[in-house]
Amino acid sequence: MKTETVTLKIKRQNTPSGKPYWETFETPKKPLSNIISCLQEIQRNPVTADGMPVNPVAWDCNCLEEVCGSCTMLINGRVRQACTALLDQLGSTVTLEPLTKFPVVRDLQVDRSRMFKSLKKVNAWIEIDGSHDIGEGPMMPDNIRAKRYVLSECMSCGCCLEACPQFTLGNEFLGAATFSQVRLFNMHPTGQAKKEDRLDALMGKGGIADCGNAQVCVEVCPKNIPLTESIADIGRQTSLKLLRDFLSK
Repeated sequence: MKTETVTLKIKRQNTPSGKPYWETFETPKKPLSNIISCLQEIQRNPVTADGMPVNPVAWDCNCLEEVCGSCTMLINGRVRQACTALLDQLGSTVTLEPLTKFPVVRDLQVDRSRMFKSLKKVNAWIEIDGSHDIGEGPMMPDNIRAKRYVLSECMSCGCCLEACPQFTLGNEFLGAATFSQVRLFNMHPTGQAKKEDRLDALMGKGGIADCGNAQVCVEVCPKNIPLTESIADIGRQTSLKLLRDFLSK
């Protein structure tokens, strides 16, 4: 009995400045297998569909359960996580490409350090001096805690930025993921100490004013984070800050 196979058309690139090219592979189609398992099969036996030995395909992955966000890529033209992309739902031919909004490192690997630089720019953390006991933290209403939990699920996968028409390789737009993290930390009782600094960062170049409200970010978010709600809320916060700054002059 002939084993059923799946055809993978993979866009490859040997170096960050190299020219991209396509290679086609065939791997066994096993029940409930995902894209990562197919790439692992190619890694074990890196031979193209026409029998040509090649270097193994490079890609990123870690948790394999849609928590780390590292395996983001374009699968059949749609940005998503490779670990939850099941072959049974993708057809007999699957196209894999690296993200287009981040510099390619090699093959399906990209450099997403811009996302983390954006988080640094907006102070996306809670500053606590751990050198001495400051007692229990502030109480937080359960409705606020529930909202913050949903926002905290962001794994910096880059899906929202890949889909965003405002986010490009050459500009400084911060994007929905950063806006949502500002909302997360501004809602924290201790985090509010840096609230004004975060809003200042979002009122500069590449900030909230550059958002075109395309709303595709929320459509592709694998964690179903209410990104458009965060964008609207940050818009209100920056508008109020602008008014406060004007009245304080």
